[in-house]
Amino acid sequence: MRSLRSRSGANLLKRERIRRRTYRTREDARQDVFDYIEMFYNPKRKHVRNGMLSPAEFERKQMMRREGV
Repeated sequence: MRSLRSRSGANLLKRERIRRRTYRTREDARQDVFDYIEMFYNPKRKHVRNGMLSPAEFERKQMMRREGV
């Protein structure tokens, strides 16, 4: 199952990011992929271990819980 998720994540990355760009250096490509994963993909991806919430939603709920809202 893990390799299936990895492949679907790689396909998403290719479809949404890499195929549309030409990089001058390998470092430029590496940085762009890192930015995509950290700034776009990870904050939106839902996780089973936190009730199928994205990390951003999970953190927002935790903050609200701490503040007593």
